[in-house]
Amino acid sequence: MKIETLSVDFTDEQKRYLEGLAAGLKVSQAGRALGGSAASAEPSGPDAIHLKAQDGVIAAGRKLADQERFKRELHPFDAYERLKEQARNNAAPSAADNFRWRYYGLFHVAPAQDSYMCRLRIPNGIMKHWQLSGLADLAEQLCGPYSHVTTRANLQLREIPPKHAVALLEGIQELGLCSRGSGADNIRNVTGTPTAGIDPHELLDTRPYAREWHYHILNDRSLYGLPRKFNVAFDGAGKIAALEDTNDIAFSAVEVEDGFGAEAGIWFKLGIGGITGHKDFARSTGIVVKPEETTAVADAIVRVFIETGDRTNRLKARLKYVLDGMGVDKFMEAVEQKLGRKFARVPEEALLRRPKADRMAHIGVHKQKQDGLNWIGVVLPVGKLTCAQMRGLAKIAQDLGDGELRLTVWQNLLISGVRDENIALASAAIEQIGLSVKASQIRAGLIACTGNAGCKFAASNTKRHAAEIGDWCESRVAIDTPLNIHLTGCHHSCAQHYISDIGLIAAKVPLGESDETVEGYHLFAGGGFGPQAEIGQEVYRDIKADDAPRTVEKLLKAYITHRVSPDETFLAFARRHDGESLRKLAEAEVSA
Repeated sequence: MKIETLSVDFTDEQKRYLEGLAAGLKVSQAGRALGGSAASAEPSGPDAIHLKAQDGVIAAGRKLADQERFKRELHPFDAYERLKEQARNNAAPSAADNFRWRYYGLFHVAPAQDSYMCRLRIPNGIMKHWQLSGLADLAEQLCGPYSHVTTRANLQLREIPPKHAVALLEGIQELGLCSRGSGADNIRNVTGTPTAGIDPHELLDTRPYAREWHYHILNDRSLYGLPRKFNVAFDGAGKIAALEDTNDIAFSAVEVEDGFGAEAGIWFKLGIGGITGHKDFARSTGIVVKPEETTAVADAIVRVFIETGDRTNRLKARLKYVLDGMGVDKFMEAVEQKLGRKFARVPEEALLRRPKADRMAHIGVHKQKQDGLNWIGVVLPVGKLTCAQMRGLAKIAQDLGDGELRLTVWQNLLISGVRDENIALASAAIEQIGLSVKASQIRAGLIACTGNAGCKFAASNTKRHAAEIGDWCESRVAIDTPLNIHLTGCHHSCAQHYISDIGLIAAKVPLGESDETVEGYHLFAGGGFGPQAEIGQEVYRDIKADDAPRTVEKLLKAYITHRVSPDETFLAFARRHDGESLRKLAEAEVSA
């Protein structure tokens, strides 16, 4: 936009100011265009790509979802003063502001709790000891005195009164961390191999690529306000699975052989559209990406999604549904056009076998690639840490490790860089603060989302029920192979129940013919990830929560009784039977 000739003589600097002012007013006018008519002027500025997508919906005579209207009426990043005012008044947010504040990582979780939850961003799940101890101080002063490790290798702080919301956000930033974009229609915490850079099995250190993508997102406002949330993961083929195939973009490190049209060496294999809560893993594209090009590729994929995603129906707004409509090939053609070049494609036979993951490598002591150093996987009871434990772990990492703590998607953490001679001392110190470095097969793979104690969507108290299942089954069934039991509270499937050996999703279970219900679950079995990726099959429906421990016990006993050999995993056993057969085998067992 040019300044017309004026009678007053302005300096060049003054003219640039007026040009910027006029352009800003133009963007603001476009953003306020509501209802059945699009903006009168072509949108510009960092939000233009989103405004144009919304304008297309309106021009087609369709109705924007409420959340799209909220973004259009007032962009969350333009509303920080309103958040501060609410904090001064200790006021709960409106529905629209509750959505907006998720751009800052704040979720008002009423009626479960009359307070906020704050979700952080920790790229690749790796943080410094002083950051964890600083978070403990913040939690003690401003929140409930604890934190939760999430299934995205992240941390949540909870029970935050509105009056403390802004102080918490700014305190997190003072620690060199942030929560920006960790909720709502944004690209969520970037996950990677938790043992990146220290794993003797890895093909690639994922840390620089996760970090680059993390800061790329943070510093580009046009990458906020997508049609729906978006997940990206980098797996370097280390010993601990990163579950990259459950993400919208899955970068999996592979070694490409010579003679297949691509340079021999380490690449990332690209998968897209994973969302296991909707029963889909990331789909293979046949594309390999050079590690240094992952940010550009992910950026192009996200921008095509911004232009093509559904902004009218929140249930169909994820990337999976764009792919269902367009097909993978057509979508990737649009990405190539956005990038301005063709992708490298190789057949599966060009890829060497990836190192096998170890399902217990996130627990206990394991050798690093560096001589004389080890990582120690700490068991966290369903992902919860007290402030004292946070400080204790930070101190152990500082004094006996390399000063870093590495969160995993298995709801626990690792202390890395522990010297051989300090293993016993570090393990004893971990035990001293009420945690452990050892776990049974049942306890090691026990995962639960927040549940209805802190989430308005959840139908059951998943963390309490998970602990009850662990306590009950651990002493009654001798499981000697890796096992995952996941409890999730609602259809969002934060605990990814469909991909676990035994997965339970919360439900309100009717009591007889009355309208009364109690907390309960539907139970699935035979889910897997990575090379065994498959959605579990339903075995039980409407189990009362009180009956869940015995039901899981009987299913595990059926496995022990009927497996073909001691080497047969629960996964293999479950997949040899249909759901009805598994249920009959379980019901023939007796609960102790």
